[in-house]
Amino acid sequence: MSSLKRLSEAHEARAKLSEVKLSRVLSLFRPYWKQLAFILLLSLAAALVGLIAPLATKEIVDQAIPKKDFGLLAIFALLMLASPVGKGMLNVWQTHLNNKVGQSVMRDLNDSLFRNLQRQSMAFFTRSRTGEIVQRISGDVQAIQSAITGTIVSAITQAVTLLATATILFRLDWKMALLSLVVLPGLLLPVRRISSLRKELRLKVQKQRGEMSSHLAETFGVSGALLTRIFNREESQVRKFAAMNDSVKSMELRLGLIGRWYAMAAGVTNPIGAAVIYLYGGWNVINGDMTLGSVIAFAALTGRLYDPVSGLLNVHLELSAAMGIFQRIFEYLDLEPDIEDAPGAKPLSKLQGRVEFRGVGFSYRPDAPALQNLSFEVEPGGMLALVGPSGAGKSTLIGLIARLYDPSEGGVYVDGQNIREATLHSLRSQIAYVTQEPFLFYGTLADNLRFAKEEATQEEMEDACRRAYIHDFIQSLPEGYETMVGERGHRLSGGERQRVAIARAILKEPRILILDEATSHLDSQSEAFVQEALEQLMRNRTTIAIAHRLSTILAADRIVVLNEGRIVESGTHAELLDEGGLYAQLYHTQFVPSEG
Repeated sequence: MSSLKRLSEAHEARAKLSEVKLSRVLSLFRPYWKQLAFILLLSLAAALVGLIAPLATKEIVDQAIPKKDFGLLAIFALLMLASPVGKGMLNVWQTHLNNKVGQSVMRDLNDSLFRNLQRQSMAFFTRSRTGEIVQRISGDVQAIQSAITGTIVSAITQAVTLLATATILFRLDWKMALLSLVVLPGLLLPVRRISSLRKELRLKVQKQRGEMSSHLAETFGVSGALLTRIFNREESQVRKFAAMNDSVKSMELRLGLIGRWYAMAAGVTNPIGAAVIYLYGGWNVINGDMTLGSVIAFAALTGRLYDPVSGLLNVHLELSAAMGIFQRIFEYLDLEPDIEDAPGAKPLSKLQGRVEFRGVGFSYRPDAPALQNLSFEVEPGGMLALVGPSGAGKSTLIGLIARLYDPSEGGVYVDGQNIREATLHSLRSQIAYVTQEPFLFYGTLADNLRFAKEEATQEEMEDACRRAYIHDFIQSLPEGYETMVGERGHRLSGGERQRVAIARAILKEPRILILDEATSHLDSQSEAFVQEALEQLMRNRTTIAIAHRLSTILAADRIVVLNEGRIVESGTHAELLDEGGLYAQLYHTQFVPSEG
């Protein structure tokens, strides 16, 4: 089974998982349980300090004023002032710790997402849109920030406040405490439906934002921006983005509206509860069964009961909306790489560089094999040229050597060892790959060169660049090796990017060199220089090259001709010309004119 097929089946299986358990979200906080325990203590302290004011009010009304005791009145008045100040200070401390824990969880989540995506094979990236990946790791994580940094930890505070307040209420008068709860069912009943609607709509919003991110990445990449201007499609692209943006706006407005009527209804709970308490408590005061201070304190405490209940329900609503986003994040966290070290995989020792394909087959799709029954070998230090029409399978073949994909049939062997039995790091550390379209990261020339060897010295970089005939050009730049190359290296010409990529390969000092049309962007003078440098690099190293130049073909020890994923011819340049087959046809239609 091909790696792409396995990845597709795994994706379909994950898509069936429609729910994310709260326990998994809470597990993100597990490394910070000590800080959460301290936050719990602060919440308890703040809740208790907050209860001082209404209890002090009771004592003022029931004790200090009737007894005309100004000293007692002053003490309780000071306690009423100290209560909110103390609670506020505790809340500031608690909020700081909340944010600290929340931001730590956010960091961990981002790191875990990025690390897991780095483990994925090329099959994942060829089937995924760049903007969607960026949205998951950046936009989605940012969208749950409030749930991570405030909502979950806020639940602790609200729960502690609710428990402390309820305890005091029942100690004061259990009948009135029960009476204060009669309005709560009106708050609880609509929550489930509202939660479901918010989750569904939030998931749609994030998916649409993923589409927007993909559109932005394509439109404002250098290649996309160039294509847009060449075809005069600026207005068309603006309209397309505006339509997506308008869709997000409409959904966000609906999301904001859902539950607003509920919030309004929740807002009148406090005065309704207070009215009930005053009515019942006042009747008891009139009958001499309760003190006025108790009623006033009870009414104040009832507000402190309803607020955390309302807060917990808001936490539930926020988490419900966030669960759809957590689902998208966990989907990426749960991705299993289809190419990874096998159990018991061993590092490759220093390679001689013998490469062998034994009956290799590969399919991107089950019904369309890209490679079929490929068998050949390249001796250490030898050079193999791959020739064939577009779509013949040349790029797929070389991707198998570095395990960018795994064959669905047969095996690839290096020095007689199946590369599936070797660690990926040890295999790829001895392979250099110069692609048809050299990619340079946004940064300096030195940064891009050191991508092959982080510890490379200035002297090593300059030596590699001399051998690639790019050093003199770099030295002519005002910033030299610290020159910024721009996104994808577009501040450099195609030939300059190619030579930087070759210098990067030289700096790695590989045992196996893969060249994917490595000289196709060079002018004749640059190609002559680079060809000589490549010959030095290829000496005593195994080289497999996709050939589009006669000079590359003539330098090869052996030529393999591919067509429709099969090897149709194999031999030397002279032997294949004598056969008069596909190679001879390609030679006369492609290679000879290109050298002319």
